[in-house]
Amino acid sequence: MSYTVAALYRFVRLSDLASLRRDLLELCEAHGVCGTLLIAEEGINGTIAAAGADLDPVIETLDRRLGIRQGELKFSRADDRPFGRLKVRIRPEIITMRAPEADPAVRVGTHVAPADWNALIADPEVLVLDTRNAYETLVGSFRGAVDPCIGSFTEFKDYVDRALDPARHRKVAMFCTGGIRCEKASAFMLARGFESVFHLKGGILQYLEDVPAEESLWEGDCFVFDNRVAVGHGLEEGAWDRCFGCGYPLTAEDLSQPSFEAGVSCRHCIDRLTPDKARSLRARHRQIEAREAGDDASELDGEAAA
Repeated sequence: MSYTVAALYRFVRLSDLASLRRDLLELCEAHGVCGTLLIAEEGINGTIAAAGADLDPVIETLDRRLGIRQGELKFSRADDRPFGRLKVRIRPEIITMRAPEADPAVRVGTHVAPADWNALIADPEVLVLDTRNAYETLVGSFRGAVDPCIGSFTEFKDYVDRALDPARHRKVAMFCTGGIRCEKASAFMLARGFESVFHLKGGILQYLEDVPAEESLWEGDCFVFDNRVAVGHGLEEGAWDRCFGCGYPLTAEDLSQPSFEAGVSCRHCIDRLTPDKARSLRARHRQIEAREAGDDASELDGEAAA
């Protein structure tokens, strides 16, 4: 069965988060939704999925209550269930940066539509900056983009203060997966005195959906935070796997390495794997395999009974 996947966020002032969480959890459970929704006083962020058209009433309710169509909302497809379960959580921030001056409600950079992005980043005076984590940039990025080589988004602040200079980098064009990180990253850089900060509206996902492959300046695939691992042009699923132990995306060649053990380790994390951690991961992997085998058996029984 095909699944509809919705990636969404909106910066909007929210209150009574505990009550909102209960309502969203009940709404999503009623329609068989999987994925994650994060809510904070600054807004909502998440990626959720449901089979067939089951996601439609959820999106309509989210828009009626939280106006998510006034933020960013993008749809794609997945052949298999892209998330194991549903999570609705309250957080201090919907995208963690820990920089009070980075407030998208006050100011953000200039949004650039995917159709205009190529012309912007072709300007030699523009610094093209990837705001994502190193394990994401490994899968793909824009041609000529600067990779800050950060392990988490909270490290972006230190990178800017250490490596960039408002006097030299007068034009900065940044991008991320869906756009939300650039909202805060651009607000942070403007607060630091950078003059002209642009960011790709709708993020890489919107670019891959809107811009034809023959006109694209994107190289590789785009890492996504679900079981698809990565998508390419037209948001088609890419040929990537993922290490359960560390979360890094893996190629077919990575899967053939001696360091790879399904559910446990890969070349990126084998050197950090302790015996206790390995035992714990192997036990968890056996549990998952047993549960999936049980689900398959149940499905076969259902088909036989029908």
